[in-house]
Amino acid sequence: MTTESSPNPFQSARILLKELQEKFPVFGDFQPLAIGIDKQLIAQNPEVSRKALRTALGIHTNSLRYLKGMEKATVRFNLDGSHADEVTDVHRTHATTTLKERFKKNAEQRKAQRQAEESQRKLEEAERLRAEKLNQLAEKFSRKS
Repeated sequence: MTTESSPNPFQSARILLKELQEKFPVFGDFQPLAIGIDKQLIAQNPEVSRKALRTALGIHTNSLRYLKGMEKATVRFNLDGSHADEVTDVHRTHATTTLKERFKKNAEQRKAQRQAEESQRKLEEAERLRAEKLNQLAEKFSRKS
């Protein structure tokens, strides 16, 4: 597993998460994790950086697949795949709310991007027309000389 001496904390968290997903089916299958799973991981791998582990768990539990699974889940799982505690309505609601907010934010970003592209296109068209008119005027006055 990844140790304290890793270069970039975010990068080492990503590497650690990949290792966790390969080693533990509950991570690879994006199943709801037992509360306190970090303590189980530290017990099995004491050399793991706590900071990298917290970051990796944050990335994992905020992922789209994990949140979608949490919306419908009823049971949380330990590292070995055994049942832990129940998924509460509060946690299911939190997952649903987080997903809705994320989808709304993404839709707003796409809309803003489309509007920016449309504005840029209109600006370029206006500039093209202006240049065309200037050329027409230049031609008109250059013929009279």
